[in-house]
Amino acid sequence: MPKQTSEFGRNWYAVHTYSGYEDAVARNLRQRIESMGMEDKIFNVLVPTEKKIKIKGGKRRTVEEKIYPGYVLVEMIVTDDSWYVIRNTPRVTGFVGSGTTPTPLSAEEIDILMGRMGEAEPKHKVDLTPGDAVKITDGPFKDFEGKVGEIDEERGKVKVMVSIFGRETPVELDFLQVRRV
Repeated sequence: MPKQTSEFGRNWYAVHTYSGYEDAVARNLRQRIESMGMEDKIFNVLVPTEKKIKIKGGKRRTVEEKIYPGYVLVEMIVTDDSWYVIRNTPRVTGFVGSGTTPTPLSAEEIDILMGRMGEAEPKHKVDLTPGDAVKITDGPFKDFEGKVGEIDEERGKVKVMVSIFGRETPVELDFLQVRRV
């Protein structure tokens, strides 16, 4: 790595890790920063997650999902020492950037990311796609079958085209009121 000094300033960097090991890498980094006395160069280690609502087996669950699987974000001043500490942490494969020079994330990217992480209301996540055949499990159209027309993940709603009196009619339902056939 080319010689760098603290003149480059404090920035956020994306560190590539083995997928599935993001939390372990973050824990390891925090321990290494403390044990090696790097608190003045490496300030924050973050695994970006957001809450999503998943529906499985007709039950709604709120889950924490990683926004960038395989990546950990680190706020640091890049120096030879801080680069070495991060780069030689177990299960870290490298920094995001060209060659041996890490590329900092822009302030705009960090603001967007922090906004996504700070959202109190979880997003709905459902494994339906337009055109899927579904059966309505609740409400006035219980036991009717139809095809998914539109999906509104923000509101947790799905429009199902149901044949009523020989005519296709759109019916708006909650994700919990339908299941895939």
